[in-house]
Amino acid sequence: MIKLFRSFNPLNIIWLAVFLVILRLGNIYHTPDKTEFPLAELYSRLLIPTSYQYVIPPALNLFLAAVLIFAQALLINYLVNHYNLLSKSTFLPALMYITVSGLFTPFLLLSPPLICNFLVIWMLFKLFNFYKGSDAKSISYDLGMIVAVGALIYLPFIYMLVAVWIALIVFRPFDWREWVACIIGSATIFFFLAVFYYMHDRLGQFYNIWLPLASKFPDHISINYYNYLVLIPVIIILVFCFFRLQKNFFKSYVQTRKSFQLLFYIFLIAGFSFYVRPDFHLYHFLLCAIPVAVFFAYYFLYATMRWFYETLFFLLLISIIYFQFNTF
Repeated sequence: MIKLFRSFNPLNIIWLAVFLVILRLGNIYHTPDKTEFPLAELYSRLLIPTSYQYVIPPALNLFLAAVLIFAQALLINYLVNHYNLLSKSTFLPALMYITVSGLFTPFLLLSPPLICNFLVIWMLFKLFNFYKGSDAKSISYDLGMIVAVGALIYLPFIYMLVAVWIALIVFRPFDWREWVACIIGSATIFFFLAVFYYMHDRLGQFYNIWLPLASKFPDHISINYYNYLVLIPVIIILVFCFFRLQKNFFKSYVQTRKSFQLLFYIFLIAGFSFYVRPDFHLYHFLLCAIPVAVFFAYYFLYATMRWFYETLFFLLLISIIYFQFNTF
């Protein structure tokens, strides 16, 4: 299967759709009786004149989520090929994103992080432009606004502001105006939100927006470890990927090296920002899917022993489908 998607063949789009359905067979079989889609954060619900939380028929919820993931997979594939991150055009980034987005059952349904992944892709297009751009202040301002909009949908997304600053460090010589432009961009969105609160005579509640950011990082999380056994092949693939990246690091173009560094930092920021939400949900880690998909694509593109990487990918697929059909 990996060999098929290593080539840039438009017919692979059809195989991607088939693969998308196969990875959802377990969830189709165990379709939940009721699914809810929280459309906005507590502090931005005032902007929505109707109900902020919609009860969507489970089949429709699963279908819409699949369509969004398929669209995101194609966008990520275009992003990676457009900036030549893998030094070769391929459909592996799309395949890997669809695979990673099927790891856990909550990933297969509509969720705020799934919507925010469109914003992450949009940000990456702009962030990668930092390398060759002569003036990044306008781009930095736009990125600040994108982060603020994402925070209206899902509060932990506010930490993507750190990713913008890291990108400025990685790609640009220091210019304090570019850093401030990012803050002003975010402040613009929240300024209009504050005005909206003021017009509804609820300005005192605007302070509550920032309270979750002061939450302590949890020292212990109650989880069922059996449900996370599917991460074993994921960790193995990531380890092989990082060894491969280290081996080829200084052979790559400068922009490629810097881009992979940024993706790694985005992975860390997305992963550790879960603590902001007191009602922690597993779907938060869907924000990590984009960088992980690119890392996976890099490994499977440059892996040499076909029997080994095909077997490794097959084990990952089997474990994903197995844990969809078996809940502990």
